[in-house]
This record gives sequence, structure tokens and C-alpha cells, in this order.
Amino acid sequence: QFGNFQDLEQVRDAKAERSDYGRFYYRFPNGESGFDVYERISGFLSSVMRDCEQLEREGHDLDDTSICIVTHGLSLRLILMRWFQYSVHEFEESRNPNNGDVVILKRHIDNQTGRSWYELKDYAREKLHLPAYEEQSRFRIADDISLLDTDP
Repeated sequence: QFGNFQDLEQVRDAKAERSDYGRFYYRFPNGESGFDVYERISGFLSSVMRDCEQLEREGHDLDDTSICIVTHGLSLRLILMRWFQYSVHEFEESRNPNNGDVVILKRHIDNQTGRSWYELKDYAREKLHLPAYEEQSRFRIADDISLLDTDP
């Protein structure tokens, strides 16, 4: 069999209900929530990091190594959420890329300190509606106490 044979009315109801919970927390019937996928992605990223560490211990030079991940839009956004520590609100505001879009994380190395970091290319970050690093909500908490939950 081919196709998606879900009941159209049930799908409409589920999507309406999802708006009450948000895309990150809502779990479709017989499906996963964004949080569920986020948890799996956390394990995946840990595995990638361990594999890279193992290769370096074996003497491989990873400075010119690229990793290509082919995935769905939701998974891509959750990978970026995990990697860059975007908040749930920032994830909710983000958008999926178009089919076939390429999103690149560029590795930078400080030659003086040897430290490295990754940046999302501006065109991709803007297309996905993700905030620039310095504009993330996690950096605004110190400057804006209203971001804190003040309910007892």
C-alpha cells in the first residue's frame, strides 16, 4: 500500500488541538511530539561527537571533514534547537526549509586559542526564522526580568 490513509477530520481536529499545546509539546495520535524527536536527536548528536572523538584518538585529522545530514524539516529545526540551545519559543517561531534546501553550519577556528565553534549561515538562519546568536532569549534574561516566570 502507498499513501497516507489518515482520517481527514481527525487530522484537522489534531492540528486544531496542537495549537493549544504548541508544535514542540503536542503529540499526534500514534505519533511523536517535537520533544520526543528532540530527545532522539540529543542521542544522535552525542553519537556523532563520540565518533569524531574516537576518530581523532585514532589519529585522523578532522579539520577538513564534513558531515552531511539528510533529514526532514522538523528534525533539522530540532537539531539546530539542540545545537544552538534555542528556546521552545524560538523553535515555535521557526519555519521548515523548502524541500531540497541546504543548510550549512560553518566551523570557525580561533588560531590563537585553538577554540572552534559553528555558525549557521545567515541566509539559512533568516529563511528558517531563527534568531542570531546574540539575539537568543537565553542571553536576554539577565537584562529583562520579565522573561522569568514569576508565578508562585
